[in-house]
Amino acid sequence: MKSKYLSVLLASTAFSVILILWELLARYSGWSEYVLPKPLKVFVSMWEMTADGTLLRHSVASLFRVTAGFYLAVLFGIPLGIVLGRWKKFHHFLNPVIQFFRPISPLAWIPLSMLWFGIGDKPAIFLIFMSSFFPLVISTTVEVISVRPVFFNVAANFNFSNFEVITKIILPAILPAVITALRIALGIAWVVVVAAEMIAVKSGLGYLILDSRNALRMDYVIAGMIIIGLIGLLLDTAMKRLGRFDFLAWHSIEK
Repeated sequence: MKSKYLSVLLASTAFSVILILWELLARYSGWSEYVLPKPLKVFVSMWEMTADGTLLRHSVASLFRVTAGFYLAVLFGIPLGIVLGRWKKFHHFLNPVIQFFRPISPLAWIPLSMLWFGIGDKPAIFLIFMSSFFPLVISTTVEVISVRPVFFNVAANFNFSNFEVITKIILPAILPAVITALRIALGIAWVVVVAAEMIAVKSGLGYLILDSRNALRMDYVIAGMIIIGLIGLLLDTAMKRLGRFDFLAWHSIEK
């Protein structure tokens, strides 16, 4: 318990130091408020946008796109990773293709996604899918390959079907590592959606930042950045807590 309070205290201290440095820089750097607004002005602007529903509307739009793209990546990425890790022929067949597309930045797909899907949610969801899909496939494949062969030998002795092997052996063994991969992929997805919204859509936190920059409202820009950071922190904390659940007890078993 003391360790938890100490962590909160240290984190609060770090943010306080950042606020103080921000205030000092805004006061004495010589920059105009149009370039670097003071913290109080930014927080007042955040309150205004919260009161009129602007922040909520754009935050919900961004979260919807992240949720849709991320769920699609989970739906296709984890099963494909299990197949690649469990059956060598599929691994030799598809792994070179996966490794070819994996290094391509999700943002490089922006021109094609706009041509294929037009303007709106679809190109942003596609970019989020592409950013999350490959980390999940790679992580799942590696974890399945690392499962100890003795578990599969036991399953063979009990005449487990492929479905039983996956549900009773593979999934419990890889789940802790997959949770970590989900946490990383979700962070990447949140970064990508902000970039995608600056180009392909007319709503969302990325669009809010771009539109505010065009209007020379740097207080709105920084307010949008703060909300992005807060939501990202909450999402990461939620995924981190998910990894502590009791059903992940297999994590203590050596693979």
